[in-house]
Amino acid sequence: MAHLRLALNQIDSTVGDLDGNAEAVVHWSQHAAAQGAHLIAFPEMMLTGYPVEDLALRSSFVEASRRTLRSLAARLADEGLGETPVLVGYLDRVTQAQPGYGQPAGAPQNAVAVLHQGRVALTFAKHHLPNYGVFDEFRYFVPGETLPVLRVHGVDVALAICEDLWQDGGRVPATRTAGAGLLLSVNASPYERDKDDRRLDLVRERARQAGCTTAYLAMIGGQDELVFDGDSIVVDARGEVLARAPQFEEGCVALDLELPAAGEVPAGVVDDGLRIEHVTLSGTPLPPRPLELTGSEAPRLEDLEEIYTALVVGLRAYAAKNGFRSVLIGLSGGIDSALVAAIACDAMGAANVHGVAMPSRYSSEHSRSDAEDLARRTGLNLRTVPIAPMFDAYMESLVLTGLAEENLQSRLRGTLLMALSNQEGHIVLAPGNKSELACGYSTLYGDSVGAYGPIKDVYKSTVFALAKWRNKAAVERGHTPPIPENSITKPPSAELRPGQVDSDTLPDYEVLDRVLERYVDQDRGHDEIVAEGFDTEVVTRVLRMTDRAEYKRRQYPPGTKISAKGFGKDRRLPLTNRWRESDGRR
Repeated sequence: MAHLRLALNQIDSTVGDLDGNAEAVVHWSQHAAAQGAHLIAFPEMMLTGYPVEDLALRSSFVEASRRTLRSLAARLADEGLGETPVLVGYLDRVTQAQPGYGQPAGAPQNAVAVLHQGRVALTFAKHHLPNYGVFDEFRYFVPGETLPVLRVHGVDVALAICEDLWQDGGRVPATRTAGAGLLLSVNASPYERDKDDRRLDLVRERARQAGCTTAYLAMIGGQDELVFDGDSIVVDARGEVLARAPQFEEGCVALDLELPAAGEVPAGVVDDGLRIEHVTLSGTPLPPRPLELTGSEAPRLEDLEEIYTALVVGLRAYAAKNGFRSVLIGLSGGIDSALVAAIACDAMGAANVHGVAMPSRYSSEHSRSDAEDLARRTGLNLRTVPIAPMFDAYMESLVLTGLAEENLQSRLRGTLLMALSNQEGHIVLAPGNKSELACGYSTLYGDSVGAYGPIKDVYKSTVFALAKWRNKAAVERGHTPPIPENSITKPPSAELRPGQVDSDTLPDYEVLDRVLERYVDQDRGHDEIVAEGFDTEVVTRVLRMTDRAEYKRRQYPPGTKISAKGFGKDRRLPLTNRWRESDGRR
């Protein structure tokens, strides 16, 4: 057996910040080298950030990525790190490719480079390109057709990128055929609820298929609507966990591995037509030594804590990476704005959270007092700006009744928030939840205004559960629960007319959300949902509301994605569409 100390840097990067990302590679490489690492790895597309989307189609950006990579290799050597191989994800291109039908312009590649002794020792590109959910990698990239194998201190290390593990075939069985002692995959795998359980099962299965120890390095942080939760994993050939990193925490996982010593240099074409590309950096095994860094398995977050943490990380990353220091929230005293405020305080600090209460003639006294109570509990900044004078001025000029009158109030609030945003530099947070967005239960240019929607992908029943969890967690830590109990227990209401409650328009949220989960997240049809025991009239009504509201959802701001199918890139339906699922079964 041979010995190898592996360092997996579970860190964040920012799309387009090539210099800043390169600086992070240098910093964390120094940290890993100080721990005696023999092989240092960083996440998928670390140098460019991920996902780069249409930036991949710009030759200027691709060439900047390639230049920065070469400069980084020289910089690492100048810093005394040249003898330790460093794996860095970046954006490359196929230099010999000819323009072709169905091929991305410029033939970009999602690639990884091995940097060693001041130069680029090896490059390879992702073989399996995902084309589902938020992924459009067939649109952007040309696949790699090699199995890269790196010999480090007498150990053959096969290399892969993210989807190469998630899909069958390709580099995993090829690793077994090549006889590698370690399979190392670098990833930028976005967070989804319960994905950590599937991820562990996947890595265990792939390790058994590859017949060797398998390391799965993941990114953390956030990019637009995506959140990355880390959860890097190392398992042995039997699938037993050797190390598992914390969720949502930046850091370096360094551990000693006992691995089979390499034999003859593998060569030829193996599984799925992959050609082995073998590079020897150091062929002599290290002397036997006791395992000092044996790794540990970080405890998992329970479901609600995991979701809440993802929402905090998503908002914090969006604000910080776009240069925003403070946020503005319309506070109605209701559960949605209260939860968004709590998330914002945890993400950015209460001093940077500004709330505005905007009562109208229909606002209840408890709505005002609940907003004030929220401010006292959290320490956020609160001001009150009544909208009644503005509303009266509009009504003197226009004759509005019914829904038009109700929506005017919401739009006045939206206009007020955007005016304060322009004047004071805060970004406005939209408080809408997934249940409301699905059914169109929101006002365009009213409660839908804002730069970011922290709970856009959270169903209303989960909003209540998260609020209760956050208060319970505060009590357990000896802190003041941030969300007023009355905001949790009172019937939800938009308060745009006397005595209005959400149940006037929508089914009970527990029933509504279960129907929506099947229709939106699972793409089940009307009859399938009814067959599960749901009332036919309720299902028909919910599906009709959802189908009609597509145009509203297109105009809603981005927000943190926590489900397998959020509104946005995950779910793409035509705005002009006469098909109605509730009628199509005839």
